[in-house]
Amino acid sequence: MTIRERRGIYWITALFLAVVLVLGVLHGCKRESEEPAPATSPNNVTAAPAARTPPADPIQAAANLFREPKASLQTIINNAAQRWDAIVKESWGTLAPDFTLTDLDGNSHKLSEYRGKNVIVAFWATTHTTCKKLQIPALKELRDGYPKDKLEILSISNEPAAVVKSVATEQGINYTVLLSSGPMVEPYRQIGQYVPSCLFVDPDGRVKLAIRGVVPTADAKAILDAQ
Repeated sequence: MTIRERRGIYWITALFLAVVLVLGVLHGCKRESEEPAPATSPNNVTAAPAARTPPADPIQAAANLFREPKASLQTIINNAAQRWDAIVKESWGTLAPDFTLTDLDGNSHKLSEYRGKNVIVAFWATTHTTCKKLQIPALKELRDGYPKDKLEILSISNEPAAVVKSVATEQGINYTVLLSSGPMVEPYRQIGQYVPSCLFVDPDGRVKLAIRGVVPTADAKAILDAQ
């Protein structure tokens, strides 16, 4: 084989390889352009960062799980019907009439001054054994169990100031004792016919419940906390 023939074979071979290479490149580009882009799955999407919320207090969350729902007033009344009676129902939910009475030191107290806190208006008599043995201890316990900005207890007697003051000192009364020198307006007049008796007034100044008899401390707390 001559040198010219060999050179011809080389050129043909080189040309063939070049054509194959060019075709391979063109085919690869076409395939790449025709292949659809892979669909973006929801898992591949980066969501915008949500607004950060403060982490829940684990202690508060645990407490909420075990906190009992508030009882309704009717449930409390039904469960305590053997010890005291709910009375003057027509006054419930109405605005408690305002009054002004003086305490044992001559200071004036106006019911409307205590808006924003619960108020218990209690009627009693120094000569009534139930008042001394049951009502006064229960009210004293309530007074110790609530801060003064949450609860006010106004105890009303229509007896002479000297007698009331003597018994209040003897009993160690720690709540406000008021003196009434004459009949009060309704519903106080009707409620005060019984001793012991009391009226629960909510922070908005409305009558929550009127009761004849001694209300045990647990029941009183439930009433204060009830819906």
